[in-house]
Parts: sequence; structure tokens; C-alpha cells
Amino acid sequence: MDHGQFQKVAGAAAGAAVVAGIAAVATGRLPRWLRITVVLGATVLAFAGGLWGWRYVTAPKTLTVATGSLGGETPKVVSALAARLAAAKAPVRLQVIDKGSVLHATEAFSSGEVDLVVGRSDVGDLGDARAVVIVSNIVVLLVTPPGSKITEIAELKGKTVGVISGPVNREVVAALKREYDLDHLKVTFRDLFVTDAPAAVASKQVAAILVVMPLTEKYLAMLRSLFPSGRGSPGLIPIESAGAIAAVSRAYESYDVPKGTLRGSPPIPDDDLTTLRVPVHLLVRKTIDEDTVAALAKAIMDVRRDLVGEYPLLAQIAAPSTDSDAFVPIHPAAAAYFDGNVKTFFDKWGDQIFYGSMLLGGLTSVAAAAWRFMSRDFGREINALAGLRGFAERIEAAADEPELAAIERQIDAILHAELERIAARDPDAADPAALSLATHRLERLIARRREALTGVSSTAAPPAPTATATSTDTAEPAGAEPQHA
Repeated sequence: MDHGQFQKVAGAAAGAAVVAGIAAVATGRLPRWLRITVVLGATVLAFAGGLWGWRYVTAPKTLTVATGSLGGETPKVVSALAARLAAAKAPVRLQVIDKGSVLHATEAFSSGEVDLVVGRSDVGDLGDARAVVIVSNIVVLLVTPPGSKITEIAELKGKTVGVISGPVNREVVAALKREYDLDHLKVTFRDLFVTDAPAAVASKQVAAILVVMPLTEKYLAMLRSLFPSGRGSPGLIPIESAGAIAAVSRAYESYDVPKGTLRGSPPIPDDDLTTLRVPVHLLVRKTIDEDTVAALAKAIMDVRRDLVGEYPLLAQIAAPSTDSDAFVPIHPAAAAYFDGNVKTFFDKWGDQIFYGSMLLGGLTSVAAAAWRFMSRDFGREINALAGLRGFAERIEAAADEPELAAIERQIDAILHAELERIAARDPDAADPAALSLATHRLERLIARRREALTGVSSTAAPPAPTATATSTDTAEPAGAEPQHA
């Protein structure tokens, strides 16, 4: 999940939670069935929003990739890879666009037409590109026809070299010219299509063929088909200054072609042969989010094993250079994947989730308090307390016991109504402490008025005996024992 998607989902969840909280506070005075309906509706809405957010975040992302190569092998391989990703339900899918050549594919990438490109490090503008994986390594081969006596580049003086896919290999030719001063040697380079190469070789229009290709059996068979059969094996011219060229033109690497790569008897080459190599990367725009790139790198490395038997070129897929000064920088997410440092969801968003939940709880409390403040009717609360205070004068003016009893019944009715509001959490109910204080005062006033009306204190001691009774009780015969009640 990228940062923008996470913010959208978090915002939707926070909004649903706030709505549910406000609804729960606001429905205190509604009938019970209606409160249950509102709460259930808010719960369903929040669940639906969360489910939609989850589906949105976990939906596979499709990226467009431009490709093209000599012989059309790369588009086939990438298409097979894309099909396998879809079958494996990978979180990232590929839509392959065959542009015919790596040059046109790179132009499509540079113009923003596609998200990715299978591109060479020496073709096109790659300033906005970052490497995900190395798809293959292609090798620069200078091949001479069978029977040729040319064994080194200096011997090409005054001759013509045919270049297969000339527009794509302009930088290779330029690097060779600079290093070996081929213009001074009057070496001519001529662009050739694969279909035109056999005729050019047979008619001796070219003394050698320059081709840049992967060292797979399919491409080696295509190379052998450019030369007439039955006349021996073609030869290879080493590029001994490959290291010096790679030091100047960092898109290239020095590479040793293994002995016997072209087969034949004797083996060709008869020993490891130095030449140039060009990495072919799967390049992604640097603005693509890290989660997508990491998922893509992992998916490719996981599914390639299933396709290597059918497409040997996939055996060359490898991690790009992670050096900080690499000619084609690796995407940070791909580097994290190959280094085993991919962050989990909670590694990335743990702090945001923790502080977000605290903030959400605070906002919910603030929203509830604000709603209570806005919806509370202070006048009603004040009117209830003022009504109780108004009984004080009526109690003082009560003329008899029935009038006091009527006042008590009215006070009880007000108390009963307010206690019901308090139990229902009615924001307009009177404050319980103020209500208790007012009721206690009225009880004291009623008790005092009742005492005044009856002449009997509810808290005084029993009345003393009358004088007559006293004299009667104390008049006893002399010498008699005192009588005790």
C-alpha cells in the first residue's frame, strides 16, 4: 500500500468513526428502536467503508512495459512472465507493449507512454529510470566470415563492418571508434538488417559483422546462419581494450566470452575472448511507489524459476548493482528487497497507526463534547431549578397541612421528571448536584412550616407532664416508699 492510498483509507475510517460517535451521542432522546437502527446503520456503513478500502488497497496494480529486441525474443519472454504473474495472482501485473526495438521502447518510456521498459544502459535517456532487475546481459561480438585472416581490430583498416540493428548500436560503434581511432584507419560501418547480412557476407561487401546479443542457443544459431555453411566456422575478433572502454563509457562492462561459445572444431573461440557486455535492465520510473516496485521485484524472482526451462533467457535475471555510483541506479525498494530489508506494513505505519488512534480518540471526545454543548438547552435546566426555588415562597405562605401536601406532590413530580432525564442521559436535564441541593433546602422549609402550623417540632423531645399531673403523682402518704412509673 502506498502513502496516498493509506491516507485515503485512514481518512475514510476516521470519518466513519467520527460519524458513528456523533450519531451515538446525538440519538440519546430517540426511541430505543430508532437508536438501534441508527447505530446498526453506522456500523454497516463503517464496515462497508473498511471493506471497500481493503479491496482498493489490495487490488492488483497493472503497469505497462515497453519492450523490443533483435529477433523478437525479449517481448515473448516478458509476455510469458506477465502471464505467469497473472496466473500466480501477483499484486503487480504487467501489460506488455512490443515496440519492435529497444530504441523505440526506450523512447516510449522517456515520453511517459509506459511505466517500465526493458532497456539497455547505452540506449536513450535514462535519467528518470531506476533498475528493478537485470533481465539479461548482451555481448558485443565482432564476427568474421569463415576463412578470414583478420584476428584483431587493427586489421580492419580500410574495410567495412556490417552492424546488425545499426540505430540501436550507435553508442557501441562510437566507443570503438574513439578507443581504436577507427576513423583514422578508414574503417567504415554499415547498417544491416538480419535478413540482408548473409548476402553482404557472401558478396564480401563486409569484412566482419558487429552484433550485440545474448549468448543463448537461439541467438547463437541465428548468428551461425548469417555465414555460409560448409566452409568452416566463423571467427571472433577480441576487443582487448574493453576495460579501457568500460572505464570511459560506464554503460559497458569488460567481459570474457567462454571458450567454445560458438562451438565448431576446433572450438571458437579457442580460449576465453575479451569483449564488451551491456546489461539489459527492467527499468521503472523513479516516481513509482516503493511498495509496488518491491512487490514487482519479488514476484519476478518468484515466478522466473517456473519459466526457465521454456525460456532460458530468464536464467540471466539477477539483482542490479547496488553501488551508489552505478551507471543505472537501482530503485530503493528493489535494493531493499534484494538486501532483505523490506519493511512490513507495521514497520512503515506503526507510528502513524498509534498516534492516529490517539488523535482519533481525542477528536471523537471533542466532537461529542461539542455536540453536547451545541445541543444542550441550558434554559430548560435553569427553568427546572428556578421552578424548585419558586416553591420557597409558597411553602412560607402555606396556610394548612393539605396545602403543604399539595406542594410536596408538585415537587415530587418535578423531581421524578428530572431524574428520568438524567437516567436517559438527556443533555437538557438539570445538574444532579444542583437538583439535590435545591430539594434538600425545600424539605427543610416544609418541615419548618409544618412545625409552625402544628406547633410540634419534628425534632423536639416529648412534652413535659402538666402541673396537675405532677401534684397528683407527688402527693403520697408520709413515710411511704416513692412510686416509680
